[in-house]
Amino acid sequence: METARNASLLEWPEAWTAGADVVGGKGWNLARLDRYGFTVPKGIVLTAPAYQDFIANNDLIEATARISHFAANGLGKQESEAELRQIRERIESGRILPSVQEELLSSLKRAGILEKALAIRSSATSEDSLQASFAGIHHSFLNIRGLDNVILSIKRCYASLWTAHAVAYRRKMNITDDEVLQAVLIMEMVDAQAAGVSFSCDPRNGRENIVLITANFGLGESVVDGRVQADEYLLDSALQIGQKIIGRKEGKTVVSVHGGTEFVEFQEPSSIQVLSDKNINRLGLLTRRVYDALGAGEVNQDVEWVFDGKDFILVQARPVTALPRYTFDSLKNQSDIWSNANLRDALPMVQSTLNWSLMRMLPPVMDHNFFGLPGFEGLKHIKLWQGRMYFNLSLQQWILFEAFGISPRQTNESLGGHQPEIEIQEKHPYRGLKGCRRIGRVLKLLSLVRKNTKKAQASFARFDAFNEVFLKEDLTALSQEDLLYRFAAIMEMLALCSPLLFACNMAANSNPLIKFLDRYFPGRGKTLAHTLMIGKGKITSAEQGYRLLELAAMVREDDDARSFFSRESFEPLCWDQELPEGSSFKQSFLSFLHEYGHRGIYEMDIINPRWREDPAYLLNLIRSTIEDSKIAIVKERQKEEVMKAWGEVKQRLPAFRYRKLERRLEEAIRGFELREMAKSEFVKLFGTVRCLAQEIGQRLAAEKILKGTADVYQCTWSELLSILQGDSDGRGLQILVEERKLRRAELEILSPPDYIVDEIPKFAESFAVSSSGHGLQGLGVSAGRASGPARLIRHPDEGARLQFGDVLVTHSTDPGWTPLFIRAAAIVVETGGAGSHGSIVAREYGIPAVVNIPGIMRIIKDGKILLVDGNEGKVDLQ
Repeated sequence: METARNASLLEWPEAWTAGADVVGGKGWNLARLDRYGFTVPKGIVLTAPAYQDFIANNDLIEATARISHFAANGLGKQESEAELRQIRERIESGRILPSVQEELLSSLKRAGILEKALAIRSSATSEDSLQASFAGIHHSFLNIRGLDNVILSIKRCYASLWTAHAVAYRRKMNITDDEVLQAVLIMEMVDAQAAGVSFSCDPRNGRENIVLITANFGLGESVVDGRVQADEYLLDSALQIGQKIIGRKEGKTVVSVHGGTEFVEFQEPSSIQVLSDKNINRLGLLTRRVYDALGAGEVNQDVEWVFDGKDFILVQARPVTALPRYTFDSLKNQSDIWSNANLRDALPMVQSTLNWSLMRMLPPVMDHNFFGLPGFEGLKHIKLWQGRMYFNLSLQQWILFEAFGISPRQTNESLGGHQPEIEIQEKHPYRGLKGCRRIGRVLKLLSLVRKNTKKAQASFARFDAFNEVFLKEDLTALSQEDLLYRFAAIMEMLALCSPLLFACNMAANSNPLIKFLDRYFPGRGKTLAHTLMIGKGKITSAEQGYRLLELAAMVREDDDARSFFSRESFEPLCWDQELPEGSSFKQSFLSFLHEYGHRGIYEMDIINPRWREDPAYLLNLIRSTIEDSKIAIVKERQKEEVMKAWGEVKQRLPAFRYRKLERRLEEAIRGFELREMAKSEFVKLFGTVRCLAQEIGQRLAAEKILKGTADVYQCTWSELLSILQGDSDGRGLQILVEERKLRRAELEILSPPDYIVDEIPKFAESFAVSSSGHGLQGLGVSAGRASGPARLIRHPDEGARLQFGDVLVTHSTDPGWTPLFIRAAAIVVETGGAGSHGSIVAREYGIPAVVNIPGIMRIIKDGKILLVDGNEGKVDLQ
């Protein structure tokens, strides 16, 4: 590394090691592209320290230092212009040391480009960074031949630091002159059939679901300088061409026989499309790969490219630094609030790279067809913050209010979390013409929800049939093209499932049972509603727990199973080999895996195995429950709670209202059944993508592109797609994977904020409610009261620590936690709302539950006695 840093001229691998402080932003980004397997021109970098030496050796330190005294408003005046001109002249007439010239000559020979036409490009430190692009500020020179001309062009690049334009830009960006040193790129010219710029977003309006490509024939100067009306191609989030605007293209820039370039005007403007549709798609995918590699799927990229008639060569990439905020007009003067409120249930961890890239491809769950609002397309609903997923709460609050009159407070209550609310000026959302429109949308929404939920079972059957066929297929026998066809089919199914999942969520959250009961039992409606639903319906995620208790009880009656589970050296993954086919437990467990094997712990990240792949967690749980599988006691407890609630209802509710109450109860139970089943079906479909990923990972490992199958989960879909399509040979991908794994481990250590306001992380605080100051207020989501020792569980794999009668305390839960619930006396969760998975299952089991107490895992000590009041939403520390 020291050798690279001490040398004046570096090749791409050495430039990457040296970093942007040595080779400038442009040079380091090109070195990164080369490292990650992208095609870049052959080239070398003359370092920034070499520039410093040049300034010192030519007695320019004092002259350049004087420029720091000129403020922005003093630039362009006679005095400053004269000083800057003198500096430039002295630089251009200055002397590059013979030792550097000799190193330059040998480096050009070693790179094989001494006799080639070269591009000499400025690469200043601080340039092409997140803070400042310096676009068009410093000079570059094309089609340079011969060592003397290369040296002259280098000095002209140095001199371009000292134009009034460059100094003014530094003043505007609050960057000192000393912070910007000039490195210089010396690269082989590409024989350009076409060239231009592509963006991983639309920088004009801020839409991030668009890839924008501009193109013209010849070199890219005519596009970058805006000299012609270039072609524009817009691709959607699936990288399909959405729009093509064929520019007039009044001419093109070409290399001149006299050196440099020249603009050649066409006799008539060209209406010929510069790139074929196939090449537009290739370039769109390439741009997405740059976004994933250099921008980590978070920072949009501006890419300069050249097409030589066969391949695309990248000559520059940098972050998009000034992206407009794309949102509704009503939100433009308010902060962006990003929350992980209900996401922490399913995705509390740092996302795997593949999972995040797939999430970006899926349509938003808040399907615009349900809202009827203009301007919905292209909004940014999700983002990563330190590797974890957050959703745009500001958007969600405004959309629900504007469409249906649902207040931000109501939205927060349904989601859980202690995040702020956006400002709403309207005090009466259902008055006037806007109010009438909202009522109309509410009626339309209810109609759409009913329509979707009515066809839910047919949709579920369709998804199940698709899944069954897929799982029977031998993926190893499929061609690369067939694998891509299967992926497209799965994504189509997921796109159909997303609006159904949203409709089922709405059906679960919009049922008026609580409101109906509140009329007759003021303040008790929620508690009674939750109690009446205990043990009713078939909540698929709760059924898992019942079945596991039954399996544990079955072990006691199956000698082979009892022998297997009682071994001191218990090896759960040997169950299939160790248990005979005649074992009743084995057959029942196979049936369980057939029905629920698509589930898993934190199943919404594709990196996590499904139970059918690794049932060790389930078998360990069964083993710890064999002697305590008290399903009859659980059912009896549920029955007692329900009877008690019915007794209270019948004392006050008029008899003629019984039938209406039963209908409301049936609707509520049905809503939650559908909600959990829709989630299960979505996970089932998503699991088929994991099967594909495993197959792709095995193939890439066999080809030595990846070290192991599991490394596929640190690749993006754009990277995998480019290999499967033959656009990339996978060079450099393993390097990128290793860097991502290291970064993921670093991010996992960090505590995620509860919400983010304008890029500032915020942590919610719990507050006391009891007179002693020992109580914490949350949201009661499952009725009843219970006490017991707190058992802090951070991951379901720690479930063996949870004994019957303990209070389960955790940060979040997903369906993988369900089997633990049935052992708990009560449940306390940091996050969640009334409609979250843990809340639904707790009500089904009749277990008191309080959610949405931030910081509970830090406040409570393991073993501390807690009194959990699910009626009032309180947790008292005894």
